[in-house]
Amino acid sequence: MLILSSCVLFPFFMFICGLASFVASRKHFLSTLLSLEYIMLSIFWFLGAAVVDLGSNMYFVLFFITLSACEGALGLALLVSVVQTHGSDNFNSFSVLLC
Repeated sequence: MLILSSCVLFPFFMFICGLASFVASRKHFLSTLLSLEYIMLSIFWFLGAAVVDLGSNMYFVLFFITLSACEGALGLALLVSVVQTHGSDNFNSFSVLLC
């Protein structure tokens, strides 16, 4: 059973802070991607603490961090593409009609 300790409460606090940052930072594409990566890091930390507490193997955690790395690479590729086509990562410069 997963106990409420600092190994569980701190990732939950990180998740809430990352979610608040994601909702609050809607001006630049890079800041939203960074807050998404912060959320993924907090989920990874919580998942690692849960798996260690349950005594299971770490293969699922490795699979999760692999997916997180792929998500980060995809986000970086989108950021480069947006900067090349629009000139900046500012959300105000995007036009839905041009996409």
